[in-house]
Amino acid sequence: MDKFTAGFASFGKTVSSSVTPFAARSQQWIREQTGNANEKTELPHDYTELEVRIDALKQTHQKMLAATSQYANEAYDYPPNIRESFQDLGKGISEKVNLLSKASSVSDAQAAMVAPPSAKPQPKTFSHAIARAALAGSQQLAMATPQGSTEPDSLSQGLEKLAIAEEKVGHARLEQDEKIQGMFLAGWTTTLNQSLKSADKARTAVTNARLSLDAAKSRAAAGGRHEENYTDAMRKAIEQAEDIFVEKVDEATSVMRNVLDTPEPLRNVMELAKAQAEFHARAAEILEDVAKEMSEIQMDQETSYRQARDAQ
Repeated sequence: MDKFTAGFASFGKTVSSSVTPFAARSQQWIREQTGNANEKTELPHDYTELEVRIDALKQTHQKMLAATSQYANEAYDYPPNIRESFQDLGKGISEKVNLLSKASSVSDAQAAMVAPPSAKPQPKTFSHAIARAALAGSQQLAMATPQGSTEPDSLSQGLEKLAIAEEKVGHARLEQDEKIQGMFLAGWTTTLNQSLKSADKARTAVTNARLSLDAAKSRAAAGGRHEENYTDAMRKAIEQAEDIFVEKVDEATSVMRNVLDTPEPLRNVMELAKAQAEFHARAAEILEDVAKEMSEIQMDQETSYRQARDAQ
């Protein structure tokens, strides 16, 4: 029985030592929220300034990631009104054009357009969708050209060239997305989920230490007791709480400064802009080239059209 009593008493002390600090902080927090706290220890000005900057950095990460996370979704610019079949998403544009160039009849051309995929389905991006639509239109116009005609359909030719170019633009966009995922999204996600969480954890430790300190002061001042009448135990409890508070403030200050001073977020943003710039430059180059090629076809068509009108 004595062993049981001693064991229970030991267990009670263990529970008390772990629960009492939490209960004291909770009671102090309630007093502050209801306006019944005698005093509230102020945090250093430099510390509160760091907190404001950390909050701003966290909100910036959340907003930027909410917008740029679309780069991890291949179909973020894919038109919602398009309905493409498995056959449409089969072979790539370049593969189909190659097969069409070898077709010797209408049936061969139709077979090339519905050839089974040689790899995974084609990407679902806006540019790839335009490419597939352009090639399908090009082939329809070509097959509708009367047999024996020596003049190829100009619009069909232009659409085929556009299809090839748009596929290249789509591939360039996917390369951009991959770079952004690795060089921007990964870095900013790590900062948000690790670095800023560490700062939040350190700030929580400061809040708990501050509540414990003010709870110790409130207990000592209970009943209107003045500081000169505090017992040695009360003074010791306050001093220990003050030491812990100062320690936690110093630790959190160091953590927050490290998070704010790291050059990684700006480096990631630079990589984001760089990837976008490279994509748009590549897309512009591709489209400028195909525009020149189509301009030549268009000029030939204009010439033929005028000659036919003059001959009438």
